[in-house]
Amino acid sequence: MRVENQIMEKTLNKITNSSVITFDLEDLYPKGERVIYDLKINLFQELILKEKDFREFVKQYDWKQYEGKFVNIICSVDAIVPMWAFMVVLSNIQPFARKVIIGTSQELESELYRELFNAFDWQQFDAQKVVIKGCSKIQIPNFVYGEVTSRLAPIAKLIMFGEACSSVPVYKKPKN
Repeated sequence: MRVENQIMEKTLNKITNSSVITFDLEDLYPKGERVIYDLKINLFQELILKEKDFREFVKQYDWKQYEGKFVNIICSVDAIVPMWAFMVVLSNIQPFARKVIIGTSQELESELYRELFNAFDWQQFDAQKVVIKGCSKIQIPNFVYGEVTSRLAPIAKLIMFGEACSSVPVYKKPKN
């Protein structure tokens, strides 16, 4: 047991003293409630949208319930719903929500990360060895990993995926 502890301690010291930067996407995760608005509730027998009924619903509905939330608008049933119906819902939710999109929950997460990445200081990784952390308590869309790789590749020296103690090389900047 003592030998095992010494090996573990040496490994942890190597990781701690290494020049590798761990980039944990979970640290950037926008905190806030995610909500789905499903247009299915506006369809007559889950088949068609009756414009008159829909317009009345929109007038009466309490859109304030989306205050401060991240919202994605979908239609979960196989029905032909005109695009303007999605747009009407979006325009009524938008004044209250932190973010609202027409699309899936995964597309919402991707859009939230895209906005964060556009404002992010990528230069802190200039010529650095970076591990993009792989294990997370939240579901991070594949798009996000691709976007991080695309943004880091022109500036980082080395990109890896996984954990600092067990990572897989993804990209290495060519030597000039």
